[in-house]
Amino acid sequence: RIENTILARTAILLRLLPNFSKLYKTMWCKKAVLLLVGLTSTTRAFLPVSCCARQSVTTAILKASGPDEDILKPSYDIEPLPVRIGHGFDIHRMAPLEEAGQPVVIGGVEINHKDQKWTDAEGKYVEKGGIYETQLGVVAHSDGDVIYHSIVDAIFGALTLPDIGQVFQDSDPRWKGCDSSKFMEHAFEVMTGYGYKIGNIDVTLILERPKVASFKPGMKDNIIRLLHTSPGRVNIKARTHERVDSVGELRSLSCHVVLMLERVD
Repeated sequence: RIENTILARTAILLRLLPNFSKLYKTMWCKKAVLLLVGLTSTTRAFLPVSCCARQSVTTAILKASGPDEDILKPSYDIEPLPVRIGHGFDIHRMAPLEEAGQPVVIGGVEINHKDQKWTDAEGKYVEKGGIYETQLGVVAHSDGDVIYHSIVDAIFGALTLPDIGQVFQDSDPRWKGCDSSKFMEHAFEVMTGYGYKIGNIDVTLILERPKVASFKPGMKDNIIRLLHTSPGRVNIKARTHERVDSVGELRSLSCHVVLMLERVD
């Protein structure tokens, strides 16, 4: 019975082909079904996997295309609980764009500060308490997307796996300037590999500026697309930090995520 589908690039599957015979010998169920459909040099390939084979095949895919195998393969069994709950948190320093070297990207959406109504003709905004440059960037090894990082961390946490910093280490040059949607794609593969899907996601984005209300629909659409879920399962809230500490002083932005994973029968 085919119960789940993992998506992988054709190039990755081609690299895995020599190892399929070995995978069969190590799978929990020798009756596992592996099918390759549409395996060409220009299209994505679908790899349907029977339930008992998910973990082995997911590990193999991640070994070929992402983090090290052992990081996402705990020594203990991950029990097939009906639901699992995870919490994720991320914070990144903000700095003038020239210093940060990259723009602010939140939920896959690049935030254009100059579009904000509170900027003046010189690209600065003025409010009681000071004058701040609006062209801020985020300081991070990857693209510093606090929403994506928090979601990935919550998925790993729900599955009792290591945190995002251990899986995608900032000492690894592969992740330098990396689009964090790749982290989301890996998290989705891990989640489905262990037999789960998104139950619901609740995001709380915390930043003083810029205002993000107009950007939230795009952020939500990106999350839905990357995690193959539906609008009724994703919520994004945003709030300021009342000018308190580094977030309130425009020196950082942060995010909390709580999510629930549901077992796929």
